[in-house]
This record gives sequence, C-alpha cells and structure tokens, in this order.
Amino acid sequence: MQKFSDYNYTMKRQVTIKDIAEKLGISPSTVSRSLKDHPDISEKTRNAVKELAKLLGYKPNLIALNLKNSRTNTIGLIVPEIEHHFFSKIISGIEDVAYEHNYNVLVVQSNESYMREVLNSQTLLSNRVDGMLVSFSKETKDFSHFQQIIDNEIPIVFYDRAITNLKADMVVVDDYTGAYDAVNHLLSKGCRRVAFYSAPQHLILGKDRLQGYIDALEKYGIIYDKNLVYSCDSYESAIKISNSVLKKVDKPDGVFAVNDLTALGVMKVAKKLGLSVPEELKIVGFENSRNSVLTEPELSSVDQFGYTLGKKAASILLERMKDDTVNYEPVKHVIKTKLIVRGSS
Repeated sequence: MQKFSDYNYTMKRQVTIKDIAEKLGISPSTVSRSLKDHPDISEKTRNAVKELAKLLGYKPNLIALNLKNSRTNTIGLIVPEIEHHFFSKIISGIEDVAYEHNYNVLVVQSNESYMREVLNSQTLLSNRVDGMLVSFSKETKDFSHFQQIIDNEIPIVFYDRAITNLKADMVVVDDYTGAYDAVNHLLSKGCRRVAFYSAPQHLILGKDRLQGYIDALEKYGIIYDKNLVYSCDSYESAIKISNSVLKKVDKPDGVFAVNDLTALGVMKVAKKLGLSVPEELKIVGFENSRNSVLTEPELSSVDQFGYTLGKKAASILLERMKDDTVNYEPVKHVIKTKLIVRGSS
C-alpha cells in the first residue's frame, strides 16, 4: 500500500468506496467490510482503510447502508420501454418468481433516457429495494451510478443488454444466432439483397446481431454491403427510412429488423408502395410479439423468450440476495432463440 502522504486529497465530488479501494490497491468489497470491522479483514487493512477514509472525507451512503442492513422484500426493476412486448413478458417472468418468494417488484421506466435512468436508480435506492434488475437505456455510456450500487454490496443483475466492465451477473439473449438464423432463412428463400434495420452499435446486442447478419451473408457468398444496414429500431423511424429505401431502383428484396415494431413499419410502407409481401419483399422481425400475428400476412419473427429470461434473471438475483459472499464470480446466462416462420417470408 502507498503512504497516505503520497496522495492529493483535493476532491471536487463525493468520495466513494471505489476511490478508497483504488488508492489502496484493494477491492471495493474489502473497503466496505473494513469500514464495518469485518473479522475476515486484517486489523492492518481495516486501520489503513479507516485512516484514508477519514483523510479523504468519506461519508457512507446512508440510503445504501440502510438498504444493506434491513430487508424490505422489494426488488427494483428498471425497464427501457414497457411498450415492447418483449419487456412486458420479461416483467411477467420476474414478477412470477418474485411473488413466489414473497417479494414485491417496484418497476420504473427509463424511456431510453440516461438521465431518467440515473434518477430511477436513486428512486429505487430511496425505496430501499433489496436488489435490482436492470436493462440500461440506449443512451447510457457512463455506468458509474450502477458501480456505486455494486460497491455498496447491493446485488444487480443486468438483463437483455450486456455490459462487460461491471462485476455483475447477466441474462441475455443469443442475439448472434437469432440474427444468423433470420438472415439465413431469408437467403434460403431466394433473397440476395437483404437490408438490416439495426440497433445502435455501441450496444453489444447490436454488434452481435450485425455479426450474425454478416456471417449468414458470407455463407451464401454474398459480399457485405454497409449501405444495406440502417440504424433504425422503432416503428416511426422504419416508416421514415423505408419510404426512401423501398423506392430505390436497387431496393432490397428482404428485410431483417431488430424488433417487430420496426418490421411492421417496413411492412406498412411496402403495402403503401404496392410491394407484395412476401413475393417482392420478405420480412423477418425479432421479438415474436403479439403484433406479429395481427398483421396480414403474419410476421415471421425470432422468439426471444422474454418470460423465460425474466424468470432466470429474477432467480439469479434472489440467490445473490440470499448469499452474503461479495467476492463471487459473476455469471452470464444466455437464452437460446427460435425462428418462427410465418407468411411474411
């Protein structure tokens, strides 16, 4: 450990457990247990942590401490957008597991906003939830608000959207295989210019689905054309983009969309332009929502099994909340997908 005299103590923000851990070269959990005089931590380390904490002006997060020391039997759930069938199925799976174990679920929606997500996490803390299930927003690139929760030994399980730089469990969909199967299906039906309406590429799921798309093309000897990939993941944006894409001379003969609402936007424009689905344009979505069977023709789609994903995420979180071990190895559970072929392809 370095001497405290080596440090510059000028801090313009609130000092966290992570700050102390980084300066002493130890883990945040060791700092947390040292501050609580945990017997597994040596007296030398405990004294060093307390001395540096005092010098830095560290003040514990009282909300988080209260949360850790008393159970409320409440799970916090952050959802990006409730309007998607996929997320509503996830909520159902989570609630069924939670209620079976006498837990309540407090649901908040970020509406794909980073700022709302930060406020959501603070709201859940102030309501003293015992743990959190999180699918972060598309805007989120700074995860420090979740790191602070983890540092205070409040378990988090991330679902659907994976993250690699936080020590937390994850339950995600096999996005690569789902995309590969969808595009492979379109190509097997004779498509040779398959457009991909994609998720943002800073999301791991966006990268994985793009790679599945590329690899399926390669199997058929088709060169990847970046001009056939559009950043488009909503019904409204699909209508706007498709009004241009589907009027081109070299328009696509197939579309793989990142979710069903986006696919339905494509289908709406195709019909407006007089394109026959699936004869002139084949379409596959990703979600297998209720809407997929309400269209004419019915929409082919990749089933993500949201209910199963929700149940698994809740089960993992409940196990973490039972176990006081802080130095665990996070798990990543992957839910397999299944292509459901219907009339649109």
